[in-house]
Amino acid sequence: MRRAVLCGYYGMGNGGDEALLATLLQMLPKDIQPLVLSASPRATENLHQVEASDRYSVFALINELRRSDLFIWGGGSLMQDATSARNPIYYGGLMGLAQGMGLQTIAWAQGVGPLKRKMSKWIARRAFQGCASVSVRDRQSAQLLADWQVESIVAPDPVWALAATPVNMDRDLSKIRVAVVLRSHSELTSCRLATITEALQKLQMQTEAHILLIPFQPSQDKAIAQAICDALNEKLPNHSQIIIQKDPRRLKGIFNGVDLTIAMRLHGLIMAASEGSHCSAISYDPKVSYLMKELGISGWELGDLPEDAQLIADVWVNNLENRDPLLSDRVQQFKQQALIHQKILA
Repeated sequence: MRRAVLCGYYGMGNGGDEALLATLLQMLPKDIQPLVLSASPRATENLHQVEASDRYSVFALINELRRSDLFIWGGGSLMQDATSARNPIYYGGLMGLAQGMGLQTIAWAQGVGPLKRKMSKWIARRAFQGCASVSVRDRQSAQLLADWQVESIVAPDPVWALAATPVNMDRDLSKIRVAVVLRSHSELTSCRLATITEALQKLQMQTEAHILLIPFQPSQDKAIAQAICDALNEKLPNHSQIIIQKDPRRLKGIFNGVDLTIAMRLHGLIMAASEGSHCSAISYDPKVSYLMKELGISGWELGDLPEDAQLIADVWVNNLENRDPLLSDRVQQFKQQALIHQKILA
C-alpha cells in the first residue's frame, strides 16, 4: 500500500474545490492510501471519509511527508498569483519540500496561471520541472508548460467525471427551474448585481421559473444569493430559494433536472452541463471564458455585462426555448476525456 499526501484548496468551504478533491479520491488507485492537507481537517474527514491533516502545521506536514511515498498536487488553479502572491510561494514550497524529501510528485489537473510576477514564474517552473508527471485542464496551461520544457497531458476539468449523488427536490415537472451560481468579485458592482437581479425578475415574469440560488462558497457568496432571493420573492413570492450543499457529489446532483444554469463559477457550469442543464455564463476569469468557447454557450464577460436587463433576460429566455442539439455530444466528450487525468495516478 502506497501512501500519498494530497494538496489543494481543500477544507476552505468552496464547493468547486471540494468537487476536485472528491474526483481525485474517486480516481485514485486502490493501492494508494490518501492523506489530505486541509484548512479544516475534521470537516474534510467527515465530508470525504478520508484521513486529513492541518495544512498550516509545519511539524504535522513534515511528519506526514516522511511517512509517504507520493505527493499529489492539485487540482485547480493553485499556481497563480492573481488572487495572492503567496500562492506560488506556498504551493511551490510544498512541492519543493516533497521533492527534496524524495517523494514522487504529481501535478494533477492543474490550471497554470495567471503568473504576473517574475518570482512566481520562477517558482512555478522549478516546481513543475521536478514532477514525475503532470496533467493540465486547458490548452493554455499546456502551452505555458511546453515553453518551460515540461511535458504534460491535457484533458477537461476532472469534475466532468465526478459521480453525482441524486437529490430529491420534489420537482414539479411542469415548472421551469433555473439555477444561479454567482460569486463575490470586485467587478460585480452593486449596479451590475442590480441589473442581474432585474433580469432574473423579467425572466420569472416571462416564464414563471423557479429560481435556485446556489452559493458554492457560502462565506463569500451567500449574501449575494440572499439579496437576489429577497428581491425575487418580493415580486413573485415562493418562486425562489437558496440551496446550500456541502457534499460536492450532492451539489452536482442538484443540477439534474435544472433547465438553465446561469453561473459565474467554473464548476457551477461544469456540474450543470454535466447533469444535462443548459448553461449561460458570466465570466470573471479566463478559465470561465475558455469554457464558454469550448461549450459554445451564451454569456458575457463580467466587465462587459449589458446595462439593459431586458436584453439579458431575452438571451436567457432564448436559451430555455432553443436548446443546442449538439451540446449533449460535447458534454459526453468532455466527460469521457476528463478520465484521462486518472492515467497519471496509476
